[in-house]
Amino acid sequence: MNTAADAGIDPARTSAGTAVETAAVTLSAAPDREEAAARAEALFVEAFGYAPDGVWSAPGRVNIIGEHVDYQDGLCLPMAISHRCFAAAARTPTDRVRLRSAQDDSVLDLDARELTPGAVEGWPAYVAGVLWALRKHISGAATQGMDIMIDGQVPLGAGLSSSAALECAAAEAIDALLSLGTRPLDRVRAAITAETGFAGASTGGLDQSASVLSRAGHALFLDCRDFSTRPVPWDLAAQGLALLITDTRAEHSHVDGEYTARRADSERAAELLGVPTLRDADVEHLQDLLDRIDDELVRRRARHVLTEIQRVREFDALLASGTVRAHVAELGALLNASHDSLRDDYEVTVPALDVAVDAARQAGAHGARMTGGGFGGSTIALVEAEQAESVAAEIAAAFAAHGLTAPEFFLALPSEGAGQDR
Repeated sequence: MNTAADAGIDPARTSAGTAVETAAVTLSAAPDREEAAARAEALFVEAFGYAPDGVWSAPGRVNIIGEHVDYQDGLCLPMAISHRCFAAAARTPTDRVRLRSAQDDSVLDLDARELTPGAVEGWPAYVAGVLWALRKHISGAATQGMDIMIDGQVPLGAGLSSSAALECAAAEAIDALLSLGTRPLDRVRAAITAETGFAGASTGGLDQSASVLSRAGHALFLDCRDFSTRPVPWDLAAQGLALLITDTRAEHSHVDGEYTARRADSERAAELLGVPTLRDADVEHLQDLLDRIDDELVRRRARHVLTEIQRVREFDALLASGTVRAHVAELGALLNASHDSLRDDYEVTVPALDVAVDAARQAGAHGARMTGGGFGGSTIALVEAEQAESVAAEIAAAFAAHGLTAPEFFLALPSEGAGQDR
């Protein structure tokens, strides 16, 4: 499967990033947004020889809780992170779409009128696919030509949705260049369609929704049944807390096949319970419900989805009733329960994810869990801000003790969704 990673867009490992050095670990922070936008503009001028019409960007995301439930109409609570993908772009009086990446040497020149699924490979498919998906909104445009320079600042392979950030930055740029005037939800759907219908990848829509619709200082409550959203206060910095992301750097293996299998198992569970999706199941008497599923494996898959949706409800209710600080113990316990369910019932963790979570908990984190699809990627830990470095150091020590590749660490701030920067 081709992904945005094919472009080599690996921002956390470029000179544009900043870092805070400690005695044992490095906590990487996103580059300053204004400086990153200026860099994208300069790269555009260098590549195309003239100034862009503007610079747009979209963030990566981390899912706080609500994993592997989106394809069962579940509930999720993601947040945008401060690492973003930037798109400097300009409209041209042609129908040619010229694409460049700051992290890739290839030169791509496409005819906008001939875009069809499968015609473009690698990271450009995620950009060209957005234009293809937005075509129903294009009326009266004399041409669809544009030049776009991509500069990715979302860590790759860490489960932080670099592909969604790429798609959503492109959607913002294309919407503005062609004066489409689409609604944010239209751009979310175009980004989803680009990934599933054009690039041929799997997505449930959580990533794109978080990238476009998030607000600074908030998480995003997302109902995957109708894509309705609402902001949820999640201003960790103001409460002396932090969300530590650990990129385990574990190599993803069999991700596509395992994802497909989990989805099929959950669909089988819904069929056995006689409901359209597991979201429709009545969980008031959970054990009685599960006893109706004879297949032990399918029963465990169903238990994860059913209990994970309930955990999101409880997490949301706690945040509605007070600050994060006021309920930090209960929130942490829900994060822990989510990981344990993903490990034992859904079986999507790998040793590196479990080592990172166990070490974070032992180091004093309020709660920790894997985030994203699993089989590699990242974990999150809700920690006291002043303890972020020491928790990271304990995780790094645990990786060394287990002979695992040294992890990388990021501090995540709940950030603003997609928009124009310059």
